[in-house]
Amino acid sequence: MLLNRDKAETRRMPMLPIRDVVIFPYMMTPFVVGRESSVRALEEALAGDKRIFLATQHDATIDEPKPNEIYQVGTIVNIVQSLKLPDSNIKVLVEGVERGKIVSLTDEDGLFRAVVRPIGQRAEPSPQLEALVTRVTALFEQYVKLSQSLNYETMIAAVRVDDASKLADTIAANLQIGIEEKQELLEIFDPVERLSRIGDILELEIEKLNMDRTIQGRVKRQMERAQKEYYLNEKIKAIQKELGRGEKSEIDELKKKIEAAGMTKDAQEKALQELKRLEMMPPMSAESTVSRNYLDWLLAVPWKKKTREIKDIEKAEQVLEEDHYGLEKIKERILEFLAVRRIVKDPKGSILCFVGPPGVGKTSLGMSIARATGRKFVRMSLGGVRDEAEIRGHRRTYIGALPGQILQMMKKAGTKNPVFMLDEVEKMSMDFRGDPSAALLEVLDPEQNYMFVDHYLDVEYDLSQVFFICTANVIHTIPPALLDRMEVLRLSGYTELEKIEIAKRFLVKKQKEATGLTDENIRFTDEGLAAIIQFYTRESGVRNLEREIANVCRKVARKVVKEGRGVKIVVTPENLSEFLGIIKFRDTFAEKKNEIGLAVGLAWTEVGGQILVTEATLMDGKGRLTLTGKLGDVMQESAQAAMSYIRSRSHLLGLEADFYRRMDIHVHVPEGAIPKDGPSAGITIATTLASALTKIPVRRDVAMTGEITLRGKVLPIGGLKEKLLAAHRAGLTTIVLPKDNEKDMADIPAHIQKELQIHFVETMDQVLQIALERPIDPLASRAPDASMAASFQPVEVQDQGPLTH
Repeated sequence: MLLNRDKAETRRMPMLPIRDVVIFPYMMTPFVVGRESSVRALEEALAGDKRIFLATQHDATIDEPKPNEIYQVGTIVNIVQSLKLPDSNIKVLVEGVERGKIVSLTDEDGLFRAVVRPIGQRAEPSPQLEALVTRVTALFEQYVKLSQSLNYETMIAAVRVDDASKLADTIAANLQIGIEEKQELLEIFDPVERLSRIGDILELEIEKLNMDRTIQGRVKRQMERAQKEYYLNEKIKAIQKELGRGEKSEIDELKKKIEAAGMTKDAQEKALQELKRLEMMPPMSAESTVSRNYLDWLLAVPWKKKTREIKDIEKAEQVLEEDHYGLEKIKERILEFLAVRRIVKDPKGSILCFVGPPGVGKTSLGMSIARATGRKFVRMSLGGVRDEAEIRGHRRTYIGALPGQILQMMKKAGTKNPVFMLDEVEKMSMDFRGDPSAALLEVLDPEQNYMFVDHYLDVEYDLSQVFFICTANVIHTIPPALLDRMEVLRLSGYTELEKIEIAKRFLVKKQKEATGLTDENIRFTDEGLAAIIQFYTRESGVRNLEREIANVCRKVARKVVKEGRGVKIVVTPENLSEFLGIIKFRDTFAEKKNEIGLAVGLAWTEVGGQILVTEATLMDGKGRLTLTGKLGDVMQESAQAAMSYIRSRSHLLGLEADFYRRMDIHVHVPEGAIPKDGPSAGITIATTLASALTKIPVRRDVAMTGEITLRGKVLPIGGLKEKLLAAHRAGLTTIVLPKDNEKDMADIPAHIQKELQIHFVETMDQVLQIALERPIDPLASRAPDASMAASFQPVEVQDQGPLTH
């Protein structure tokens, strides 16, 4: 229950706005009065009953507040003491008497006068009030103990009062909270409500103080530990100094290494600066370890050490011939490079890119180049790399940061001019961590790589004397900007004669040594090696050939263990199946007989050339063309173009003009699980359709490749060497090629050209003259009808032998 005093009467008194403080009843507060209007109000109060009304401004920065910029609730105070200062300001000490609320406020005679209604309430004693007082008092005692700015004895004595209203105001006056919160407490007239609100504030402030104390304790412990470590480190330094093993000697040693490393001027300045920082750090600190690692890496990479190159071209040629058979263009390029090095004193480094199917010796060729030039060889595989930091490294701010693989490999090489192989460059990918191929743009540009900057070292490093060699199976996945920086050298697949020679020179010898056999235990004949190549491998390189030779050697090694060292085996085509089992591939034509609606094309793959059989069949229907065999968009469009060509030439092919309306045509390319695409199958599909519709078989010894247009023109294709090697492996003897590819025959080995009968054509009519078993009779209509649907299936025709055109 609350007891209200009758305060309906109002009083008119001078009013003084105050800043940054809220005055509570029963509170003794000193402050300085300096504003002219405030001085006048104070002087009027001193001349009267020494009472004045104090209210807080909303904004403390305003010098002359307006009535609406002053809180309406304030405190009537009694002026206890006043002292005029030399600067005309007045220092006063006031004591709060009771709350008051402004009824009206006027600015007259240069000062504020307010009509104030005094507000006073007291609470009737009750058990609930007593419990609330006890709780708030206990919380305040706890708050005072935690606070460092309040005197415990003084505060505890101040709150030992019986009046709940006085207790609330005394505590509120001493709380270290914001002006807004204090004003809010001042405006709560009910003592019980005010006490309850103060209790909530005390709980929150106690929690903050406890948190502050915990943090301060932790900081103090860390400082004590750091001081202890510093003391012990200083003691260790003193002991080491007495023993003559001071830290200074290690710093001096590092400084000598930096000066002798041959760094660039900027790198040396940065290293000495880092060394100076290291000298000032405690040796056991984490930052000291980071700085030391950085200096170690700066000293580890080669700055001036170079390998003395072999510039004797004859010796280099001899090394290349010893290591690799064939690859004449590559060898010529390497010898040209050495010739330039011999004439020019300091040429820029080269960036080569070897492109070819797996197993043709791209990686081993890089090692041979290093041996031929007398340089160190390092290799970095880029397959699956998707983080730009793999190339450039991480910045030192990261924990466990290291330089990128480029500088790590340079450290491994130990010289600034190694042969640096970037293997599988086309198999890089990218994700949210960056694009490594973009980072390689600087590395592989001779105009930029003399100032390559790794994120970790953060200094320029010269890569211009490095001989970079990239390898790739294909180039269409290499970004164009990166490809533009490299000189591309293509390594096509090996011919059968080249594979036999490689096996005799390298593979057989290597596998004999690996299995512990001697020349007396096993001998491979040329015919035996040729049989392995023809019947057990189908590849552009020699990896599978090496595996099959190793398989034979292991079988012979087992016999040697069982029967003794006297075992002598000669590997021939007749006994080859004893070691390798039944044959895996045929050595003859793609088909054994001439057939209707079946033609052989030539395709290029990432692992070399391959023959591609295309077949067509006719059925009753309404003119639908069905394409199967997992064909890509470009290949499907080639089939559509071929069909349009056949329809446009129906009168010359002996077909009715509307032949397509009574039948469905199904074109299929076998090995349906393998995706196929590209335009070079155009003439093959057109030949297949022409054969099926005219019922004239396609010659089994003919293979073809070329793009077709709607007008029947044959356009050039790529991958010619790989395709011709595939035709040669499959036993095909007559090849149809676009006329524009005639210039590419310079890259084809002479013995391959000798064994193949190659026809260069410009139109589809020429293709049909060569590929079909007999000429087409335009006058004989061969458009099938529904009753002859069964005859549209491919039928076997007696082989009449190859035709010469």
